[in-house]
Amino acid sequence: MRRRHLLGSLLLAPVLTACFASEGSEGSEGGAPGADGSRLRVALAFPPAENLSPYGADATLLSRLGVTEGLTALDANGAAAPALAESWRRESDRTWLFALREATFQDGSEVTPAAVAAALTRATEAKPAPAALSGVTLTVEPQSAAVRITTTNPDPVLPLRLSSPSLAVLSPKAYQDGADPVGTATGPFELTKVNGSTSAALDRFDDYWGGRAQASGIDARFIADGTARANAVRTGQVDIAEAIPVAQAATLDQATLKETATTRTTSLQLNTRSGPFKDPKLRAAAREAVDSSAVVKGVFEGYADPGAGIYGPAVTWAEGKRVQPTGRARAAAPNGTAVTIATYDNRPELPEVAQVLQQQLQKAGFKVTLEVREYSRLESDTLDGKFDAFIGARNSLVDTGDPVGVLASDYTCAGGYNLARLCDKRVDRAVAEAVADTGERQDAAMRAEAAILGTDAVVPLAHQGIIVGVSTDVRGVLLDPYERTLVGTGTRR
Repeated sequence: MRRRHLLGSLLLAPVLTACFASEGSEGSEGGAPGADGSRLRVALAFPPAENLSPYGADATLLSRLGVTEGLTALDANGAAAPALAESWRRESDRTWLFALREATFQDGSEVTPAAVAAALTRATEAKPAPAALSGVTLTVEPQSAAVRITTTNPDPVLPLRLSSPSLAVLSPKAYQDGADPVGTATGPFELTKVNGSTSAALDRFDDYWGGRAQASGIDARFIADGTARANAVRTGQVDIAEAIPVAQAATLDQATLKETATTRTTSLQLNTRSGPFKDPKLRAAAREAVDSSAVVKGVFEGYADPGAGIYGPAVTWAEGKRVQPTGRARAAAPNGTAVTIATYDNRPELPEVAQVLQQQLQKAGFKVTLEVREYSRLESDTLDGKFDAFIGARNSLVDTGDPVGVLASDYTCAGGYNLARLCDKRVDRAVAEAVADTGERQDAAMRAEAAILGTDAVVPLAHQGIIVGVSTDVRGVLLDPYERTLVGTGTRR
């Protein structure tokens, strides 16, 4: 199996370092004064699913294109780093003070404490709540050149939480009708036009606090078909294409392939609230039928590791702390039980994974129907419980950078992205203990992981790497293990 570079330990203390190394040695963070630069042509795998709302899945589209920012960012070690906040300090168990840097919104207004407080307050009022705020209640008050944030309960990882793309800060103008990021964000590139779910245009924001971008703008295309994205790189139609399918990797020039270890896990989520998998014995039967090594070998061709848990080997501390699940139900014979498994084709490997699982489950005695759609046409039905199971790829650290964040949002009764529709008091208690515990947070997170796996609501299948197609004349692509960034001020051709 291909061995990949693993991430360093995920640190929780703030450090003042650059966020990620750019691809290529020639990249610099600022554009040369007066340089116009070429526009970048970028292909993204996921079309907007929520009209580019910053509060849901579309938030990472905005951050990957360099449009939005929050108070903090994640550095390469998974620690909180400065963004719109230059520094911060904890005043008490429940109160933090974030000192703001001098910055300007893309509509020309200043980033003031009042504007930041209003933006974050809007996020707390969003329905459904952003995943980063799952189980968290906070209030934001403007101060002199700072904002004070108070949480109802102690939150030792609040700086990490605020790095979430869904907690981006927009100008007051953005909230006149919903939360509109067009021309109202703070990043190096300004969104100027959105053509539905097909494309978007961005121009360089010359007053960006972090320095003038070297590219003059971005022409983004949303291409759900992975083969089409690979072809676009091969034929020179785009400069950068994310999520190249492993099946297409061999067809591209090796010099255009950039592989990154990620904290993304492909899993089978079982609907615990309705349908056949409401029965824990049938969930156990499904888990026992799955052979994840066959998925890794047959589908991912070595660009992944077999599913070990919610956290994979890129979270380097997890393996040594992993706890064996207990209390699992004894498997019952499926006896022809009919189930529908849904997945999406934005990541071309997933329909192939679904076919492998279909064969494995049918061999165990299930009758399996597959439902494959584009993600934007699938998410709401999945959250509403219209399928018996769902195969998805989830980055366990994308929402908050905190290992507990994904557990709270995906597997608790109040979780906003609970695809398995799990509501288990033992799980909720274990996640709550992990959130509250500061000294042994990693150990508590692994106990919570074990409690979740013990319900058989989720069956981890593979821990993925990701392949980005990059034209050989492009420099400065941000290879981000958390998949939050892709282009920045130093990205150019």
